[in-house]
Amino acid sequence: MPPHSAANNDDLLTVSGLNVSYGESKVLFDIALSVRPNQIVACVGRNGAGKSTLLKSIAGFLKPTSGSVTSGQTNLVGRKSYDIAKMGIKYVPQDKKVFSDLTVQENLELGSYATQDYNWDRVTDYFPKLKVLMARKAGFLSGGERQMLMIGRALLGSPKVLLIDEPTEGLAPSIVTHLRNVFTELSKNTALVIVEQNLPLVCAISSKVYALKEGRIVAELADPDSIKVDACERYL
Repeated sequence: MPPHSAANNDDLLTVSGLNVSYGESKVLFDIALSVRPNQIVACVGRNGAGKSTLLKSIAGFLKPTSGSVTSGQTNLVGRKSYDIAKMGIKYVPQDKKVFSDLTVQENLELGSYATQDYNWDRVTDYFPKLKVLMARKAGFLSGGERQMLMIGRALLGSPKVLLIDEPTEGLAPSIVTHLRNVFTELSKNTALVIVEQNLPLVCAISSKVYALKEGRIVAELADPDSIKVDACERYL
């Protein structure tokens, strides 16, 4: 059995006894995990293991049937997703959907309006390519450029936790390498929870890895010596 993630005063995010269902179908079973400042926490598992459901539940898009999701002393369960975002817990979904008819600049302006953070320098420092794409409609961006825009938009407001679902899926190796470097830099100021299938990337950047199988956490790897590709593969 994996160790139980008990609440800790230093935790930015704590999930305890989380159960989630879609109608009659139960998807997550007694999930427990924790995220501390500056950590990159990865969730790995096969398709259908419940990884995306976990992120959506933390972000407030799904309501658990039981259990708690806390940030500090605040229970997030039952709160609106936009309120959770305002508290500094931002969700970047897997679908890479942006506002296609709006330019890159207009997409960022929407993010700035929500957070009142109009300083885009941090975004373009991480993603210099966005600077030259400001006038381009987002519908004409490549998959990698859309991913940059989505993460960049989520950075507005200086979130304390980023929840990122399958960020490298379908992207060119050069973009994956760039994102790897960005995630490492981001973790100096922001904790990350990443759902990711790319195990070499996961093992290169993560300080903790949770393996999910059929809606349950079957392993928690927190020792650098245990965060290896072959160790992660064992649980997939």
